[in-house]
Amino acid sequence: MNKKKGIISLVLMAVVIILLGYTTAVGFGKTGTGAMKNIKLGLDLAGGVSITYQVEDDNPTAEQMSDTIYKLQLRVEQYSTEASVYQEGDDRISIEIPGVSDANEILNELGKPGSLEFQTSDGETVITGADVDTASVQSGQDDMGNAEYSVELVLNDEGTQKFADATEANIGQPISIIYDGETISSPTVQSAITGGTAYITGNFTYEEAENLASTIRIGGLQLELKELRSNVVGAQLGEEAISTSLLAGAIGFAIVFLFMICVYYLPGLASGIALLIYIEIVLVILNAFNVTLTLPGIAGIVLSIGMAVDANVIIFARVREELTRGKSIKNALKTGFQKAMSAIVDGNVTTLIAAAVLWFRGSGTVKGFAQTLAIGIVVSMFTALVITRLIIFAFYAIGLRNEKLYYHPKKERKPIDFLSKKKYFFTLSIAVMIIGLAVMGFNYSKGRGAFAYGLEFEGGTSTTVEFNKDYSINEIDKEIVPVVEEVTGDNNVQTQKVEGSNQVIIKTVTLDLEQREALDQALADHFQVDPDTITAENISSTVSSEMRQDAVIAVLTAAVFMLLYIWLRFKDIRFATSAVLALLHDVVVVIIFYGVSRIAIGNTFIACILTIVGYSINATIVIFDRIREELHYKTRSTDLKLLVNRSITETLTRSIYTNLTTFIMVVVLYILGVSSIREFALPLIVGIAWGAYSSVCITGALWYVMKTKIGGKKAAGKGKK
Repeated sequence: MNKKKGIISLVLMAVVIILLGYTTAVGFGKTGTGAMKNIKLGLDLAGGVSITYQVEDDNPTAEQMSDTIYKLQLRVEQYSTEASVYQEGDDRISIEIPGVSDANEILNELGKPGSLEFQTSDGETVITGADVDTASVQSGQDDMGNAEYSVELVLNDEGTQKFADATEANIGQPISIIYDGETISSPTVQSAITGGTAYITGNFTYEEAENLASTIRIGGLQLELKELRSNVVGAQLGEEAISTSLLAGAIGFAIVFLFMICVYYLPGLASGIALLIYIEIVLVILNAFNVTLTLPGIAGIVLSIGMAVDANVIIFARVREELTRGKSIKNALKTGFQKAMSAIVDGNVTTLIAAAVLWFRGSGTVKGFAQTLAIGIVVSMFTALVITRLIIFAFYAIGLRNEKLYYHPKKERKPIDFLSKKKYFFTLSIAVMIIGLAVMGFNYSKGRGAFAYGLEFEGGTSTTVEFNKDYSINEIDKEIVPVVEEVTGDNNVQTQKVEGSNQVIIKTVTLDLEQREALDQALADHFQVDPDTITAENISSTVSSEMRQDAVIAVLTAAVFMLLYIWLRFKDIRFATSAVLALLHDVVVVIIFYGVSRIAIGNTFIACILTIVGYSINATIVIFDRIREELHYKTRSTDLKLLVNRSITETLTRSIYTNLTTFIMVVVLYILGVSSIREFALPLIVGIAWGAYSSVCITGALWYVMKTKIGGKKAAGKGKK
């Protein structure tokens, strides 16, 4: 790159920053397309629609309620992955959908839950809605090239067999779809349908096909539901939650920016500029893809600022190594980017695999987290490998070539003998887990439970109060919530304001009759409300058992796929096995911390654990990448123990700096954030600190033990002459 191209590149970067900044701040057109203000916010930040259904069936079983809730959860995720469905009382189901304000529109699109049957022309019921897994619109083209739409039905195993028998016996005859006694479609059977997937065709417009599909979807419930009430509810948290989180992000970014410059000089400035572009691109993508952003999502994005530094640290640590070996600035930059490529790609692809599995196998919050994680990974790789490279070579091209702008010569660090202390490290890890499990067991034996579950996991009591004035969300937080906390002893009270009324919905841990009466009296004493107008219902968890099962299966499946990828890339099962074991070790420690510290397990728990999964594997890959590189130069006289120690030592700076930048972001979040953010930040602080220890002290040692014990003496590489 010559000087002219360097100037053009820097001017181009400046234009990109300004355009992206303008887009995120103002947007384009009358609606402000692309503006940060138009990012869809979750129920906790912006409110949404709350719908309550009454079960029509008498004495519904727990299994029927659970199945209906789970199926409704999957259906409302078309509006937002952050939508939640939970049981209220014995026979009611509530749905909360963030980012929307028209309850009637949602009700029309979702459909009226009722009975669904597929009947032959003589009235025999072939299958019911319970036999249908999904119904969706499929698009295609007719012989003239015009768009045509059909409805795809996917049946469960039992429905597949029954439908196969019925269609084989009724070829050329119609099978009517009857919803609440009304025939909504009567497609003619063209051939026997044995594969469990059927298509309803006709001269449908898209709207007609979607209406039919949504009616079939909502009719595939075990229980019949009747709309009881629908409300537009305000945000669960005040504007203070957003403003403090954004302030924490700005302060954290400024600290990280200055830190990178102080450590890496001119390359640090280049990475800081690239990081700014990274943030702007992520915000634009969140808007473009209509991603629903919740408070944990904001925290996750702020956290990703620290994680995005990782690739730049890997690159510039490599550049500094090349400069220490006497290479020119230009050659050191080229070699640094080349050598860092494999670690960056492997680390990010491994985490991207996890995000993909979590997206396809998870539900609810897990799916929403996977979406945000994937966006962050792709954008961070792009900014590190393209934007940062473009900026730093542009700096070099315009004449910034003084070696002092890139690094100060330092003595090469002697390898630290980490492996000689591996017994102590393994003992410490095992001891921490045993002690933690013992404390959790003690709490369980005393009736306190191994974990302190929040509303999302354990359910609670929903109290609706009609106040004498219209309280703002911030007034609710400052005046009403402290009273509720004092009476109930619950430090995780959630509130929602019903728009267009003075009603406030207060969600707490499950209250007994005495506690409910005490709360009613306290509200009457402090706010002069009429106790007779206060209503309360027990509510189920918003994270259903099926969703928990989905999350566990998703994490385990992700671990298997990551193991396979690492095995494929490193061509050694011991790399893959030790990486996954170290990952599970980090996750277990964070879970134990939740149990010992009694931090409530809610939606932020899932986000925290999934963050640790992505973060831990990335740190491990960097060390293993260096070991793999060193193994290429290994001879018979090479001491494998020294090789591993040298690899860990050479990547030690990266491990410290990356964990420190992320640690800074999370600590700022913890200091400035609201209570729910702190509950997310504190376990992350523990996870990051323990992950730093794990990546340096456990992963390399674990691989070495596997290599020498499983591979035998020959694999140990100690054959000194």
